[in-house]
Parts: sequence; structure tokens; C-alpha cells
Amino acid sequence: MPQSLSGQRILLCVSGGIAAYKAIELVRRLRDAGADVQVAMTANAQRFVGSASLQAVSGHPVRDSLWDEAAEAAMGHIELARWADRVLVAPATADVLARLAHGMADDLPTTLCLATTAPLAVAPAMNNRMWEHPATQANLATLRARGVAVIGPDDGAQACGEFGPGRLREPEAIVAALQALVRGELPEPEPDFAGRRIVVSAGPTYEDIDPVRFLGNRSSGKMGFAIAAAAARRGAQVVLVAGPVHLPTPGRVQRVDVRSATQMHEAVMDALPADVYIGAAAVADYTPREVSPRKIKKTAGEGGSVSLDTLTLELVSTPDILAEVAVHPQRPEVVVGFAAETDDVERYARAKLLRKRLDLIAANRVGQAGCGFESDENTLTVISADAVHALGSAAKTDLADRLLDIVRGRLPA
Repeated sequence: MPQSLSGQRILLCVSGGIAAYKAIELVRRLRDAGADVQVAMTANAQRFVGSASLQAVSGHPVRDSLWDEAAEAAMGHIELARWADRVLVAPATADVLARLAHGMADDLPTTLCLATTAPLAVAPAMNNRMWEHPATQANLATLRARGVAVIGPDDGAQACGEFGPGRLREPEAIVAALQALVRGELPEPEPDFAGRRIVVSAGPTYEDIDPVRFLGNRSSGKMGFAIAAAAARRGAQVVLVAGPVHLPTPGRVQRVDVRSATQMHEAVMDALPADVYIGAAAVADYTPREVSPRKIKKTAGEGGSVSLDTLTLELVSTPDILAEVAVHPQRPEVVVGFAAETDDVERYARAKLLRKRLDLIAANRVGQAGCGFESDENTLTVISADAVHALGSAAKTDLADRLLDIVRGRLPA
């Protein structure tokens, strides 16, 4: 990790949510980035993570009380508040955000936040309904107005069993956000898609052969879901047309579940008009002409006495969703396709771009371990008629934002 936090004194305040266990990894990554880290904890945080572990990774004693006589005899909380170049509250529970917004100082971390003149950042973590509650959003608006940087949260599975926004951003991403703040950049994307409608298709399609068999592919839907989540974070109204995948719906995204290519075609067309269409789904090119109402047997003849060594299926082409969107009377301003190829990636992708009259095509090589289908990582090259953007290899969540940066550049201001 780049040493852009080198020499920075980071005061990490840990509050009492289940995500507090990630503080150990967060301290480690902050130190890897060159920061000197001291930790202060709420009483409830100690129920989730031990101070001994945090002391071991930070290299400093952990402070957890205003009633520490040894430290407070010399006004230790003021000394610690002055020591910090930056203060980070992670995780920041709904309760802590409320207390910070109202200037309360009833434990060590909130007292430190009130006593310091250092820049303050918070990384929220809570149940999705608590996050979306008007009181929480009002408290965040108050903090932002005072210049507090808000890092996250992410969408995803939560300890309570629900899905949605409120998940603590991963330690590596929190460190990256702090690095951005040190560089004078905002840790969160600007709402540059506010007022825009984006339709994203994701995942595979399943083409039924009989009641128990289908033709499908290995698409996990992770790339399309990452794009939908990133677009929503950046202010877009997002419709996500999802094939059969087991992924949680990103926050603030309208999801339409489909199974077959024909159903996906219908759902995408129904979602128009839109400003942008991104076809990240791996749509089947062919589907059986007829679906057997009964299970097809491996044996034939009376009593199934004759074994069948071969089976012939007649396949017909499915609707070409990308091509139809590109010539639709309500054509989006930007139409983006994906090309998953095993060889000659750029040549095949460019041919698809021209053949289907797309504005952009995101090409990726599949068939390699740890990249492409079913992976959290990908390698993308985004091609237009007049440019090639090599985005390289990265997490799909990162590539989603980079792709949207290119899309945004093609939209009117």
C-alpha cells in the first residue's frame, strides 16, 4: 500500500457495533500506509474487540475511559486530542453519530472529537433501516455541514441478517479514503449522476430444456451488481435487471428478477426510456425451440429398455437486447455492452461495438483463474469508436466506478 499516510498521526475512535472487530485490520492497514495510530474505545466497543489486540497492532496503550486516573491526572484526553493530525471514528454507530452531531462529550471518544481541532472522519456502520432513518440522515447532514468526512457505508449482508446500506466499508477502502483526504480529495464520489436514469442488466440467463434441465453460463452477476451499486451511490435512479443470481440488492436500486433471455429482453425494454443502458449480463445466444413438459429420459422404448447415447436439441436465437436498445426509438444517450472473450479480446470487442452500434464496450478476458466470471476481480478494457481505456486489473467494485467515469464523460453536462 502506498505510504501516503507517512508521518500522519491518526487517532482511531472505535464505537460499539459488531463491525468493531474490523478495527484490528484497520489499524494494521493504517500502519502499513505509514501512519502512527493510537486507539480510543467506547465501553460498548470493548464487548466486541479486546483492547489488548488493538494495543498489539497499534504499538500504543489503548485508552478506554475518562476515568483513567493515571492518564487524566495530566488531562490525557486533551493531550491525545492535540496529538492527532486526523481523527477517524470507525465504526461510527447511529448513537455515536447522533452524539457527535449534538456536541455531546459523555465518553472518551466523543470528548476527544469535541476537544480536537484535527480533521474528523466517520465510517458509519449500522442496520440498514437505522442508516436510512431521517434522524440519522439529519445527523449526517449536520456533521457534513461542519466539514466532517463521511466514509461509506457499503451495501451488503449485515450481521442482523438483512441486506442494504449500512455495512462498514472494508479497512483497505477506509485507508484509501483517508489517503484521498490527505491529498485534498473527497472520500466519496460526487453525485454526478443525479437526475439520470440508468438501466443495468446483470447475471446469466437460464434457458429451460425440460422441468429439471436448462442451458446456462457461469456469470455470477457481480460486475453488473457493482455497477448498479456505484451508480446509485453517485445519485442515479437505477433499474437492475438481474438474471438468476444469489446476490443482495444494492441500496436504492430497483431490482427486476428474470430467468430467460426473453424475460430479460422484456424487462429491459419496459425499463426504457433511460439516459444510460449498461448490458453487463451474459445473455444466452440460443434457447431450445421447444421445452419438454416432462423430464427427458436417457432411455427409450418400452420400460426404458434402450439407452440413448446422443440427444439432439434444436436451438433458436434469442432476442439481441444490446442491438435492439441501440436502435430503440427511446435510445439511451449512452449504450454500453460487455464482451467476455478467451482470445483476441480487443479485436472481437471492437467488432461487436461496431456491429451492434454501441457507444462503449467493456472487454474482459475470461477463462483465467481469479479473473472474470465468478471472481471478485476483473480486468477491463473500455473501447469506443475513437479511444481505448485500459482500466487494468482491480476489484469489480473499483472497476465499476472507473467505467462510470467514462460513461459520465459522454453525457451532457
